[in-house]
Amino acid sequence: MTFTTPTFLVFLVVVYLLYWELPQRFQNYVILLASLVFYGWWDWRFLVLMMAVAFVDYLVAVGLSVTATASTRRLLLGVSLLSNLGILGFFKYFNFFVGSFHDAMSAMGLETDPVLLEVILPVGISFYTFQALSYTINVYRGVLPAVRNFTSYLCFITFFPHMVAGPIQQAKHLLVQFEKPRSFDWGHSVDGLRQMLWGFFKKMVIADNLAPLVNAAYGNVEAASGWELLWATYYFAFQIYCDFSGYTDIAIGCARLFDLHMTTNFRYPYLAVNIKDFWQRWHISLSNWFREYVYIPLGGNRRGTLRTYVNIFIVFVLSGVWHGANWTFLVWGVLHGIYYCVYGLWTGSLTGPVKADDRSWLRW
Repeated sequence: MTFTTPTFLVFLVVVYLLYWELPQRFQNYVILLASLVFYGWWDWRFLVLMMAVAFVDYLVAVGLSVTATASTRRLLLGVSLLSNLGILGFFKYFNFFVGSFHDAMSAMGLETDPVLLEVILPVGISFYTFQALSYTINVYRGVLPAVRNFTSYLCFITFFPHMVAGPIQQAKHLLVQFEKPRSFDWGHSVDGLRQMLWGFFKKMVIADNLAPLVNAAYGNVEAASGWELLWATYYFAFQIYCDFSGYTDIAIGCARLFDLHMTTNFRYPYLAVNIKDFWQRWHISLSNWFREYVYIPLGGNRRGTLRTYVNIFIVFVLSGVWHGANWTFLVWGVLHGIYYCVYGLWTGSLTGPVKADDRSWLRW
């Protein structure tokens, strides 16, 4: 089930009516059931995998809440990291690494017999594993208490609006909302519908109509003229933005219908004046996640100028790999890391006094 199908619209109306017609104590049950149906619509096996990840992290957080022993807490956090990143790596990157190793061996004249997996990448796995990690890491840090209500926790992990394309929601923002009753507000519903309509317009009217033009040029590069390739490049820039941000607008607006708030993911990125400004506007939720759980733990800007740039570069490389299991995504991450660091060196904007929150490289 996807946002742009009539099935989803019928599904959303049914869930909306049940959610607000039933007593407040049933709100989370309605959300959870709807999310399981929405996600299981693709393949019930994906649902089993997601529930397994959620169950492990729930137990890890409970364990963290009842032990003060540093070694045990590190072990529990390691279990969460291993389960989430292990599953993500297995399904998303196994074939990439095996195939790359085979190609490297072949280039050196050594023949190998690679074992590749014929599996479909589970929908939303890059999003829900990162959300689950935000919860266990925050419990480990003492930022959040462990949630004992398993239904509330599952609502946070499975919440259907953000399953397709985010935005990635941190536990300290979204999970706490599921622990409170929500009240109906017609103004919130109108705002949500308005944002969803804008998202549908960007996705179905702009992105979907630009896609054939882009595919026609990039799909037959030898026959396309230089001007056709140039225009296709510009078209693709708007296609990818309207496609991604359109889905995000639909997700945020959909959450608003249920009196739930999700964080902004785009702020007019093509109006950015430099590379740093661009990354303060594009896929904000992912940048926030990497800043919070990779950049700062690596040392942020607390260990000198060189280490600051190394940490930023690492974040961009990992961001590129997160987007897809392909060398092009890795190169994309490397290039943006270089662009960002060169801009920082040129302007001196990434150096200076260390801020208390250590977030000088990305702030909005």
